[in-house]
Amino acid sequence: MASSREYLDFILEQLSGLENIACRTMMGEFILYYRGRIIGGIYDDRFLVKPTKSAMKMMPDADREIPYEGAKEMLLVDNVDNREFLTELLTAMYDELPEPKKKK
Repeated sequence: MASSREYLDFILEQLSGLENIACRTMMGEFILYYRGRIIGGIYDDRFLVKPTKSAMKMMPDADREIPYEGAKEMLLVDNVDNREFLTELLTAMYDELPEPKKKK
């Protein structure tokens, strides 16, 4: 099942307090970027983030879910109604995320 544009718009609105949030459509799903780094995405209308140390610390009981077959596990963010939490989460994760690969 592909994610809905409505759910993406909701998540983007929740993240609107952060600068440089971007998304890219990929095979019916949405990859989310914060300041140029991939933080996670919207998969089957679920907000999943990379399992960084800070994300696991902030969400110790988060479900680990696979965004699509063959992918690595990610953390399900179920507190999407709390803008302050989402801002803190992405800010804490940023330094642990890999920099974008250089294009050849």
